[in-house]
Amino acid sequence: MILSDKTLLKMIETGELKVSPIDDNSIQPASIDCRLGDHFLMVEDNQMDSISLDTEIKYREIEAETFVIPPHSFLLATTQEYISIPDNLTAFVEGRSSVGRMGLFIQNAGWVDPGFEGRITLELFNASSLPIKLEAGKRICQLVFCKMDNKAIKPYQGKYQGQRMTTGSRIHKDKDRNHVGLRAA
Repeated sequence: MILSDKTLLKMIETGELKVSPIDDNSIQPASIDCRLGDHFLMVEDNQMDSISLDTEIKYREIEAETFVIPPHSFLLATTQEYISIPDNLTAFVEGRSSVGRMGLFIQNAGWVDPGFEGRITLELFNASSLPIKLEAGKRICQLVFCKMDNKAIKPYQGKYQGQRMTTGSRIHKDKDRNHVGLRAA
């Protein structure tokens, strides 16, 4: 079930859901708008031959109130809002339609797990043929909250918990291994 503005406001008021900073303009009928922060990461492509799932990626860190993302370029950014989601909610991160219509695609794997706490790292891609000027403080995405049928048995405690700045990929820290050479019978 997607949560309404009434439910979101009540949960924020009681402290069950934490979103800070927040103002009345952020609360939408079925979501909470988040604003762009002033911290960005760009892949240092001149220091790497390729990107791999098992090696750390090098990023160039940028702090700025405005940033121009070139055409057909990828950038990591963060929200100004720091959120804390209870163990019985999950959230989807969606780009705002007005932003998407400019050619700016926003994603963060689309999902925020129950128990997550931190700022949301956004993956931005300029699909336009023109540069797009980004400004800190502008509403850039929205969080759509869903109530789960039960509290999570294992709420999120992963490698991005508590992030306060734009955080690059930490996939190289994953503990899983592929089962190479196994064939189905």
